[in-house]
Amino acid sequence: MSINSIFQFLVPKDKKFFPLFEEASSNLIELASNLHEAVNLPLKEREVLFQKIDELEQKGEDITRQTNLELSRNFITPFDREDIHTLITSIDNVADYLHGAASRMKLYQVDKITKSIRKMTEINLEACQNIDSAVKELSNLKNINIIKEACARINKLENKSDNVYNKAVFEIFENETDAKNIIKYKEVLSVLESATDKCKSVANILESISVKHS
Repeated sequence: MSINSIFQFLVPKDKKFFPLFEEASSNLIELASNLHEAVNLPLKEREVLFQKIDELEQKGEDITRQTNLELSRNFITPFDREDIHTLITSIDNVADYLHGAASRMKLYQVDKITKSIRKMTEINLEACQNIDSAVKELSNLKNINIIKEACARINKLENKSDNVYNKAVFEIFENETDAKNIIKYKEVLSVLESATDKCKSVANILESISVKHS
């Protein structure tokens, strides 16, 4: 039996951190789903979903705060304290950027939603779904391959997002003549691309945790 296996045997089953991780990743899916739904609606119909996104982003911050509070209260944790902090923070970062994209669309009154914006919200939603799949395997770490496969898919989605972003920016500068529109669309696309980058950061920490405890 390895040292890690002995450690896992001695540590009691966690009843605080794993539910918080799963709540955070589930909240992330709901946020990404609302954003993807919003960009497929007319401008006037998006307001309700944008409001919901505001609430979900706040909920994510509350989960992060509660996780860090539990971290300060508990001496024994299911895995490295630094990894717990980094994981919950990285999930919150994804929520922040998705919320940021919604906020910019609302602030700039982006009426026409381009195919690229829709595609990038779809990519982010899929990446968040993969984060959730991997997070749900953390409580026992018996199915390491599920975590690795989810992380691999997130990495591919991040590459796909880069390609969509680069093509979209090229088309904006090639076809758009209104400087204000150039700024608006590039800003929204940039934040969406950053959100996918943050999904990749979550995948990196999930892979790190799985390797340490495999």
